Amino acid sequence: MQKPNKLVIAIIQEQDVPILIDDLIEKGHRVTRLATTGGFLKAGNTTLLIGVREEVVDEVFSIIEDNCRTREVRTTMLSGTVPGDAFLPYPVEVRIGGATIFVLDIDDFIQI
Repeated sequence: MQKPNKLVIAIIQEQDVPILIDDLIEKGHRVTRLATTGGFLKAGNTTLLIGVREEVVDEVFSIIEDNCRTREVRTTMLSGTVPGDAFLPYPVEVRIGGATIFVLDIDDFIQI
């Protein structure tokens, strides 16, 4: 019996994408890249679609983990003082990067 197929959906910080895609391709995985935008910082990120057999999902996870790092960045948040007054910007440290990964069961995928 054939093992199930999986669709790995990985949301990656933009600066980690080039090396990650190169590593995935070098190890024989095909990748579809979609440009997306994050909700919190409204920063550019990338969503990768990777169709794989179930037995290589852990390998794909390892490749993603090896190439995607979390990092601290300084950004500006707006804070209101009193109702009707101007909002004042103040700096905050925010952790970004890493990856958010979803794995879906799929009936089949065809590579042509």
